[in-house]
Amino acid sequence: MSLVETKFENHVGTITLNDQRHLNALSAELVDDIIHALNEFNNSETRAVIIRAPKGVKVFSAGHDVKELPKGTVDPLTYNDPLRRVVRELELFPHPTIAMMEGTVWGGACELVMSCDILISSDTSTFAITPAKLGVPYNLSGVLNFMQNISIPVMKEMLFTAEPISASRAVEIGMINHAVPVEQLEGFTIEMAAKITRNAPLSISVMKDEMRVLAGAFPLNPVDFERIQGNRRKVYNSKDYLEGINAFFEKRRPEFKGE
Repeated sequence: MSLVETKFENHVGTITLNDQRHLNALSAELVDDIIHALNEFNNSETRAVIIRAPKGVKVFSAGHDVKELPKGTVDPLTYNDPLRRVVRELELFPHPTIAMMEGTVWGGACELVMSCDILISSDTSTFAITPAKLGVPYNLSGVLNFMQNISIPVMKEMLFTAEPISASRAVEIGMINHAVPVEQLEGFTIEMAAKITRNAPLSISVMKDEMRVLAGAFPLNPVDFERIQGNRRKVYNSKDYLEGINAFFEKRRPEFKGE
């Protein structure tokens, strides 16, 4: 059974994350279903896609499925990790995508929605980027994704403290486009999609691709890349990484020692 529900109406596809038993954690299974739905909507009739959770949820997505993270010696965020795969699919998807967020958006789910083109949340939503709570060494493409959506001082605050920010602050810093009362969220998002469908789809598609290419045009010295990867390896082989994962499952605060 699919973990997403899909609908197509008036040139707009809707993908509803529907693994509420696991708080829409981004498991390999859920990611596969999202990618399958995107592929189904990748046609000439589609002019926009909305990604959402069921109405009334308290958690839009709990982020990366921690149960699927390796416990040391293996990079937890490789090229083929589920989160990395769905981010790439969203970035390369030729039609505009709109993240419609009700409830909290945590961890990897923040990067999922930031890979969408337009972000609209309820005014009670919160956002937290939490790899530091688990001792996870975030990867370069993920950090670049955050840099494209958040100013560096605010990004440092969110990454280093791992504390949530409100929807109003997310709008203020330009991290999301709009925060509206929850009762208006669906209508507001549908109207945004309708405005997009009235414009030239080929023009929009090429502009989306141009922005993706230009935003990712950061030169990187191979020596620096290897140094970063070596430092990441130290992190996921560390005692702190194991402590963060174990503390998560034991529902306690981790005690990091920097070793």
